[in-house]
Amino acid sequence: MINGLTSGSFPSFRFFKSWSWLGVALIAAACNTTELKEPLEYTGPLRKVENVELYYTEKDRVKVKMIAAEFHELDGGDRDFPKGIYMEFYDEFGKMESTLRANQAFFFKKDNLWRGRGKVEVKNIAKNEQLNTEELFWKQTEQRIYTDKFVTIRQQNDVIYGEGLEAKQDMSDYVIKKPTGDFEVEEQ
Repeated sequence: MINGLTSGSFPSFRFFKSWSWLGVALIAAACNTTELKEPLEYTGPLRKVENVELYYTEKDRVKVKMIAAEFHELDGGDRDFPKGIYMEFYDEFGKMESTLRANQAFFFKKDNLWRGRGKVEVKNIAKNEQLNTEELFWKQTEQRIYTDKFVTIRQQNDVIYGEGLEAKQDMSDYVIKKPTGDFEVEEQ
């Protein structure tokens, strides 16, 4: 040993001792044996589209025009319209028969069925009538709409209230399951 120099008085040795404990602690932490977790499966929409305008045609004629602010395509072909939907229905001559508006809509591909929710409104242009309800189903293949919820139908001179409705999609013919209120009946 060199005169006057001890292991406790050598500054770099003390530095080495304190950092060596830190190194051992880091190595111990790196050897963690916890199991790896399974990856999470994504269950959200396959596709998200904004500002959609779609047309359904038959024999080169527009039958339905659909406008939506946002649309999500889901697994299995279902479609969600969380920001609402607006639809126009046309006759075989291209004349608009009716419109449908809903705050939210969903298409069930398996059943080929549409559901509108929130403030749902259907207008028959020719008869100047309007249907309002909180939920409405549209069976496109049968061209009919229906609900079990409360409905209001505004006609030119009357307002009809009731619970439940079955109708043609253009509202040209309908049946209210449990009608209420006062209204005129025309004799034929």
